[in-house]
Amino acid sequence: MAVTRQPGNPFSCGLDAAVAVVGGKWKPMILWALGAGGVVRFGELRRSIDGVSEKVLIQQLRELESDSVVRREVYKEVPPRVEYSLTELGKALNEALVPLGEWGHINMDVIVANKEKASAA
Repeated sequence: MAVTRQPGNPFSCGLDAAVAVVGGKWKPMILWALGAGGVVRFGELRRSIDGVSEKVLIQQLRELESDSVVRREVYKEVPPRVEYSLTELGKALNEALVPLGEWGHINMDVIVANKEKASAA
């Protein structure tokens, strides 16, 4: 398969475009959590993703929202309530990540061993 950029298109292939949306440490975890939880409040989402800071979670959610993958709904209440959910595009993307997650699960021991080997070197 040729990997060439078309005029006016910043991506060289579909994988390039997809990685531009899900690239980063936390975005796949955010998508996974939203896919499992349906409509999720911010605090609940933060608690479900171990290790992510509030600042980074907000940034990643904004990027996913600008890519039309995540929907953010703000309710004018005191205190304010903000809920996140996947759009149809986000649901399709989450489904595309399922085989990748399965591959990671099947090969986790090898991946961990290789990472440990690399960090020891």
